[in-house]
Amino acid sequence: MPPDILAEICARKRGEVADAIESRSLDAIETDARAAPLPRDFAAALEAPGISLVAEIKRASPSKGEIAPDLEVSSIAGAYEEAGASAISVLTDEAGFAGTLADLTAARESVSLPLLRKDFIVDPYQVFEARAAGADAILLIVGALDQRDLESMLELSQDLGMASLVEVHDGRELGLALDSGASIVGVNNRDLRTFEVSLTTCIGLADQIPSWVLGVAESGISTRTDVELVESAGYDAILVGESLLISGNVEGQVHELLGR
Repeated sequence: MPPDILAEICARKRGEVADAIESRSLDAIETDARAAPLPRDFAAALEAPGISLVAEIKRASPSKGEIAPDLEVSSIAGAYEEAGASAISVLTDEAGFAGTLADLTAARESVSLPLLRKDFIVDPYQVFEARAAGADAILLIVGALDQRDLESMLELSQDLGMASLVEVHDGRELGLALDSGASIVGVNNRDLRTFEVSLTTCIGLADQIPSWVLGVAESGISTRTDVELVESAGYDAILVGESLLISGNVEGQVHELLGR
């Protein structure tokens, strides 16, 4: 049986949160979060006609190693916006993806698009961190949270004016996401327990996503054919990072994916 990579990452993340609280208290980070500028509308960005692109900023990944180690956040974010992305996802996990909250802040200062903090969120502290750093939405992974924690994180993000992209990998997790009240669901084609990728994951779950829930296909999307496949299945948006960053021509690759 392969190791449960997600469980290992979440255990590490809880330790990181404990360290962060030692340096800045929960009360202090909540004060910063509630004083931050109003969030931008992430959901509205995904509701635009046609398929929307959430373009991702990341320097590395546990499965691929270095992807764009010299990435300059403001430059890439600006290129994504100019090319027609609807929103930007910023990896803030340092150990696995070489990202930081400073990347999120740099993106916030560079573009007018809504920003998603993509990380392994296991504690309310991280939700406040996200808002304080400029996030307009957060990623919540069903496989990393029990139902009570998922619901409380959703409520907290709403209280702070942020959207939540609730990520699932199978039908059971999709049911939990919908039961929790998720209005934006991401189906990750990468199994975070093994890191194997297959587009059949999102295609197989597409008809189980209610029409009033925004559907986002994540991972494994690198060609116009892939985009057409998930769009025809009914998805409102795609989340793409690696194929954009390794293309050598970010704007051209965005146009190719979106058929422009």
